[in-house]
Amino acid sequence: MNKKLFVISGCSGVGKGTVINEFMKRNSSDFILSVSCTTRNPRQGEVDGINYFFISKEEFEQNIGDDKFLEYANFAGNYYGTKKKYIKEKFDQGYNIILEIETNGALQVKEKMPESVLIFIAPPSIEELEHRLRGRHTEDEETIQKRLAQVKIELERSQKYDYTVINDNIERAVEEIESIVKSNVTK
Repeated sequence: MNKKLFVISGCSGVGKGTVINEFMKRNSSDFILSVSCTTRNPRQGEVDGINYFFISKEEFEQNIGDDKFLEYANFAGNYYGTKKKYIKEKFDQGYNIILEIETNGALQVKEKMPESVLIFIAPPSIEELEHRLRGRHTEDEETIQKRLAQVKIELERSQKYDYTVINDNIERAVEEIESIVKSNVTK
């Protein structure tokens, strides 16, 4: 039985974490949420090895040089990446994988693993997205402006995705992702 890699992306603040967490609550027996590496500092409540593998810039760059990443990108001054070995281990353990990454990395994955399924979670509007970003109170104004500038690029890249899900209602967005997943998984 072949397992699938589902890559989920979306603009910062679109609610992809909330949607993915709800999806995982409902589907944890068949799916595992991939844990990516990053050089950014942990946010309050994040745990190393669960939310991310928090590593140094030097270690990350060594892994790039050793071709250990399926994908990687630099966003807002920090590296993010998914190790090939981690994905292979989870497939070998019998899991379908949900990978939450940004659009540049997702397109790298699609290039290396054409059988992967790309799902983009879009905001109902740009105005709503800005409201959500500001409501988190986790970033300064400069960072928020950088994230908003990135939105246009991400929306353009999302045209290369297999599916787009509008997150105007969490329940509906989760159900839509479940439907996409079911239509792409071979039992």
